Amino acid sequence: CPTMPWPATTTVCLLILFCVLMVKLYIRKISDYNQLIYQKDIDFQKTLKTTVLESQELILQDLSQDLHDDAGQQLTAINFQIENLKLDDPEMQEALAPISEYVKQLSQSIRGISHSLSNQMAIREDVLKAIANEITRLQKSKSIAFELNIVEPGYKAFTTDENLVIYRIFQEIINNVIKHAKATSVAIQIKTGPQFQMTVQDNGIGFNTQDKSNSLGMWSMVSRAEIINYDLEVQSQPNKGTTIILTEKKP
Repeated sequence: CPTMPWPATTTVCLLILFCVLMVKLYIRKISDYNQLIYQKDIDFQKTLKTTVLESQELILQDLSQDLHDDAGQQLTAINFQIENLKLDDPEMQEALAPISEYVKQLSQSIRGISHSLSNQMAIREDVLKAIANEITRLQKSKSIAFELNIVEPGYKAFTTDENLVIYRIFQEIINNVIKHAKATSVAIQIKTGPQFQMTVQDNGIGFNTQDKSNSLGMWSMVSRAEIINYDLEVQSQPNKGTTIILTEKKP
């Protein structure tokens, strides 16, 4: 403080100190306010993503129910009519046998798809069981070899949201492989601890991760992962396959 009479010096110093404290307090309030706004924005985004996820689940549930109740029942009725034709005209049995078998296979496929679209297994049971059952269904197809390895160093209690979101991300990855990757083999490894991690690796054609045309599906999975506080990493190059890693964030 400048040289001046003691009372005036004290007053000026106290005034400067007061101003400094006020500035610091103001800066802190601004920082807290910005943090609050940021947190509200994050909460809003999570709420929005959760709402979208719930809407998607309702659509999938309706589709699953329609497949089971409508298409499934109609195929059952068709097969019933075929069996009646066999009884009415024994000479037609040999000609109708392949058709009857195709209808049965189609009915089983629709039942499997309906079951995989439904979220009830993922909600009621452990997501690992749901994934294992889905792999068993997929292994019936001979075009792609699926391999599942589950490593469980310790038991993990999944929340309902974790069960559902992990299962849906797994389905999205597998659907992308079947539709686009032109892969002949897919390896899935799941570790439950110390943090959950699911790695899905295929030997398909791969893609450029910087290509925006591929970003929509990736964004959907990343958004789902964020809802349950997980990270999703995509590693891929053209003609070198794709590896997708879903990892639980450390607390």
